[in-house]
Amino acid sequence: MKKDVAVTSTLEKPSFLQKLQSKWKLESIGQVILVLLVFSLTGSTVVMLRKVFFGWIGFDESTSFWIKTITYILFVMPAYQILLLAYGALVGQFQFFWEKEKKMARAVKRLFSR
Repeated sequence: MKKDVAVTSTLEKPSFLQKLQSKWKLESIGQVILVLLVFSLTGSTVVMLRKVFFGWIGFDESTSFWIKTITYILFVMPAYQILLLAYGALVGQFQFFWEKEKKMARAVKRLFSR
């Protein structure tokens, strides 16, 4: 009697990093890792800066949620965009982030030009 042998496909499903590489049109998995590193560094830095900034302007637990939200949008979000470009430049991925920034700016412009 012959045992059934499972035939495995020679086409493997692309990994998460490969999917990001394709989506972002990057040349290597190394670039994907650098881009992910920039996103994580930027997010971590903004969290620290927000705490410092909110303390500096005197926000505490009694400050209205809406005041904090508006302040976050007006001051912290632009800082995120600047840090993204700065960290991107430090790891050699400035062009990638610059293109993302331009795309986002066009989307925001369309949103407010209606």
